Amino acid sequence: MTRAVVMAAAALMVAGLLMLDATVSAAPNPFRAPPLLALGSGQAAGGAHCAALPTR
Repeated sequence: MTRAVVMAAAALMVAGLLMLDATVSAAPNPFRAPPLLALGSGQAAGGAHCAALPTR
């Protein structure tokens, strides 16, 4: 196999994955999204490793 064949296969797999994701998932709701910067608002992070810090 040549590099062009491997590259084409990888590109087709990525394109297929993107198409599958676009057809299966719903569009994000911007009104339910957390604020980009919430400095001093009292809102805690809820989805990253920094959200697992102790709260004492």
